[in-house]
Amino acid sequence: MSRRRYVPRGVPGGYRIWDNTGRRWWGDLYQLCPDDLVAALNGGASHERITALLRHYRALKR
Repeated sequence: MSRRRYVPRGVPGGYRIWDNTGRRWWGDLYQLCPDDLVAALNGGASHERITALLRHYRALKR
């Protein structure tokens, strides 16, 4: 099994997504662990699917 590129990491206040290849944070701070978003990023999902998941998690923050 290969090493995952995107992994969720717990930070004060919630979760952030760490990019192992770029060695930087990706996206916003999330209150809940974005498991399905991370799976879509690592699984090569379509741009529309990733955008829909981003909108879903941003709506949860409001």
